[in-house]
Amino acid sequence: MIIIDNVKQGSPEWFALRAGVPSASNFSKIVTGKGDPSKSAKEYMQGLAGEKITGMPDLSGYKSIHMENGNEREEESRLLFSAITGIAIRQVGLVFMDDLRNVSCSPDGLGVDEEIGLELKNPMLKTHVKYLLDGKLPSTYFGQVQGSLMVTGYKHWYFMSHYSGIKPLILKIERDEEYIGKLRAALDKFNAELTLMAKKLA
Repeated sequence: MIIIDNVKQGSPEWFALRAGVPSASNFSKIVTGKGDPSKSAKEYMQGLAGEKITGMPDLSGYKSIHMENGNEREEESRLLFSAITGIAIRQVGLVFMDDLRNVSCSPDGLGVDEEIGLELKNPMLKTHVKYLLDGKLPSTYFGQVQGSLMVTGYKHWYFMSHYSGIKPLILKIERDEEYIGKLRAALDKFNAELTLMAKKLA
């Protein structure tokens, strides 16, 4: 059974809960969208091993102005999604797949009355236009969305790209069981190796 922690995303408590735990936004560093092992896995594991020792995530990454703007527009996008679809959404902090708390995702919302999740993106205008013209889930977010479906066990996930002044892109994504199976097996192996790596550092 999943465990939901309703801490505020981006808060010190949220960062502490995520430290050393593989998360859906980074699953592509473990398994590619084609289900193959990622070349980024070892480096990602090393970072997580360090987080397990320090108890806090590495916050040295660069956050662009576009990412900051996207975060600021997230609530507007969430309200717009509910207005368009009629689906009530609640905010959550962090979702763990089970009580082992070694696999997680941070949805932009979960359904109040139904088991669905929501991934919101507020990209640059040219990027949003590209998403609209393509009309499909951007490959960049395939692992994140399918990983969130794996973590929660839900059957559907919504992806929404929004830019003010132009229509949004809203997609209902189904589970890809073949990919999820490969991801689950890779995560089991990854976490076993991560535990051993962290022990060497302790």
